[in-house]
Amino acid sequence: MIIKYRAIYILFSSIAIIASVVILFIFGIKPGIDFTGGSILEVEYKEERPANAQISEKLKELNLGNTVIQMAGEKEVLIRMGDINEETHQEILSLLREESEVEEKRFESIGPVIGKELKDKTKIVVILSLLSMIAYIAIAFNKIKKPISSWIYGIISVFALFLDSLIPLAVFSVLGYLYGVEISIPVVTAFLAVLGYSINNTVVVFDRVRENLIRQKGTFEEVVTESIKQTFVRQINTSLTTLFVAFSIFFFGGETLKYFSLVLILGIFAGTYSSIFLVGPLLVFWKGLTLRSKNV
Repeated sequence: MIIKYRAIYILFSSIAIIASVVILFIFGIKPGIDFTGGSILEVEYKEERPANAQISEKLKELNLGNTVIQMAGEKEVLIRMGDINEETHQEILSLLREESEVEEKRFESIGPVIGKELKDKTKIVVILSLLSMIAYIAIAFNKIKKPISSWIYGIISVFALFLDSLIPLAVFSVLGYLYGVEISIPVVTAFLAVLGYSINNTVVVFDRVRENLIRQKGTFEEVVTESIKQTFVRQINTSLTTLFVAFSIFFFGGETLKYFSLVLILGIFAGTYSSIFLVGPLLVFWKGLTLRSKNV
């Protein structure tokens, strides 16, 4: 059924990618203080240190925007936020001292954790990584000479990666525009995890296609259909077990890990969809294009 309606899945995926690109172009993404810099305040609680959520709730009335609260040592807390003036600095200390004795250890303005040079190098690394993925998959599947080249498997894998990463990025673009949600280092880390999850799911399907092409007879469309059926339950089970953990982090992991887990949830849904409903249909679609070009 999946291969039979491949045109619908490919069209839907293409629309999703184009829509995500348009959203990113219109709204952009809102970088966090890890990328833009800001202020950092370190305090030490003389008595019991409250939870991050309590501190965050306490500071909410100051409208500081996105803040990152980290535990340090036994009773110290680091609060990273956007640039603030001395008046706001003193207001923060007053709020923190309302319920417990707090000693200020450090307050300073900081530059971005991730500088321009590192961001430029990251772009180069990402491009090289994508090219390496294509090359690796092409080499791994080089025994498959027909009906399509092994390089196509790598190209389709990267296309699936675009879908799996653009959808979470588009969601965060909208959240940033509507609610001021920012892209932080934990969020970027989650995106990298999603890319690894996506490529793993895709390779599982391709590997089964390779095995079935060697062992079975039948048309290429039939082989791909059978391969998707054989990996379907595994894909769903793997996704569900990972989603259970991601949802647990989202609901019970606190504010710091909320958006980290949201990226994982969105990426797992997108990665599961692409590995089942996109990469197989794209293989058959490409094979059809190859045949038509030869007949012209």
